[in-house]
Amino acid sequence: MTSKISVNKLSIKSSGNKQHDGYTTILFYAPEMQKLAEEIQLCSGKTSIRLGDIEWHEFPDKWPNIFIRNSEQIRNSHVLFLASFHSPLTIFEQISLLYHLPKYLCRSLKILLPYFPTGTMERIQIQGEIATAYSLAQMLSSIPLTRTGPSEIVIFDIHALQNQFYFSSNIIVRLESTVELLLNELKVKEINNEKYAIAFPDDGAHKRFSYLFDNTHYPIIICSKIRQDNDKRITTVKEGNPTGYHCMIVDDLVQSGGTLIECAQALLQHGAVNISAFVGHGIFPNESWKKFLHSNNPKVYFNTFYVTNTYPNTQILIDKIPFKVLSIAQILCDICFQ
Repeated sequence: MTSKISVNKLSIKSSGNKQHDGYTTILFYAPEMQKLAEEIQLCSGKTSIRLGDIEWHEFPDKWPNIFIRNSEQIRNSHVLFLASFHSPLTIFEQISLLYHLPKYLCRSLKILLPYFPTGTMERIQIQGEIATAYSLAQMLSSIPLTRTGPSEIVIFDIHALQNQFYFSSNIIVRLESTVELLLNELKVKEINNEKYAIAFPDDGAHKRFSYLFDNTHYPIIICSKIRQDNDKRITTVKEGNPTGYHCMIVDDLVQSGGTLIECAQALLQHGAVNISAFVGHGIFPNESWKKFLHSNNPKVYFNTFYVTNTYPNTQILIDKIPFKVLSIAQILCDICFQ
């Protein structure tokens, strides 16, 4: 007997859906990513990508029991898998699936992993620590070769670039960014003639993202934490002048949100007229997003707080002021055929 968790209900059909090289493209997905998978298919015109059908079950002892429907159609197809490593509990079942897809003789395998969860634990600073970014990279590197060579893994806004070198040559790592979604939003905002500046909460964010912005169009501001005489650390503006600007704080992810709030306070103290934020990954453990709601009288009012749907839990933020959830579906759709 098995107890059912969830089923990807859309089945594979037997006609159409050919890539430019004449082979079928099938998109499988983790249960939490079904909505995004359907958006990707819609972006492709529903003719270029099929949605695969996987039953995600578990045995009575809670270990996964996974079944791929119509698995014979994987043979010689280009296979995509939209993963969600949002919890350690979900990683094992998805890794198990990924290890077996090449054994069904897919022509190629592309793993769409929008959020690489252990990216912030990429180095050891104290003896005894474990760099779990390396561990997860090695697990993914063990995916067998496909008929045409190594699998490709696509990751958005990885926290530290050195993470890509933790993967072995058995898998091809492709790094992408969600920032183009913000740039599109800013183009629309410019119609109102509001002056925007791009602010980074620390040097790390500046190094990761500053090259994506035209500094002749958007002034760049860098915040930093400094130590005071009483040994207390405060956030201040290190470079740039926010006076008179609507400052858009940009970072790769948000957890508790404390860093963004401190950065916003520093920008306002230095003359910013408005504050918004953009993060690629809205993690928000323990419902920390609630501290930003206008209805909760927050410490700082963010005009707009942009997040993307790289992380499944961000769906709860839809229609909650000041949040706006941007979809990566079109970006992923384009990547599927590149």
